[in-house]
Amino acid sequence: MLTVGDEAPDFTAPLANGGIGELSLSDAVVDGPVVLAFFPGAFTSVCGDELEVFDERRDELVDASATVYGVSIDTPFAQNAFRDQLGLGFALVSDNERAIIDAYDVSMDFEGLGVYDLAKRSVFVVDDERRITYAWATDDPGVEPNYDDVLDAVRAT
Repeated sequence: MLTVGDEAPDFTAPLANGGIGELSLSDAVVDGPVVLAFFPGAFTSVCGDELEVFDERRDELVDASATVYGVSIDTPFAQNAFRDQLGLGFALVSDNERAIIDAYDVSMDFEGLGVYDLAKRSVFVVDDERRITYAWATDDPGVEPNYDDVLDAVRAT
């Protein structure tokens, strides 16, 4: 997994923002820090809880000039439906080809369920030079990040 100080791999991917757009990380960081919140899959309870907390804390993140993007392997169509269901005010990045997950080395399998190559629950804060200033991941998909730590990292970026 990438760590603090590493250069964040650039990517361009489909963006579920109510419609379907495109996000390039190198373009996004120009506006301030970017929080990439990787999650295993849409329409799951813990993933929904995590994204809702990021949405509830969005004003604090925006005040610190940060933009949050959720990242999963789901298609942008499924992600838009998930966004609508949760009422999220931020966009989700579709990594259906798993290129971003592989580049950030946050792939995991749920072997017992026969589901492979999902995003490990992880969070990266990326600064305007595409340097990672915060990196967190868990092997337990039931564990959520420490949201205060993420906000502190954004403010320090």
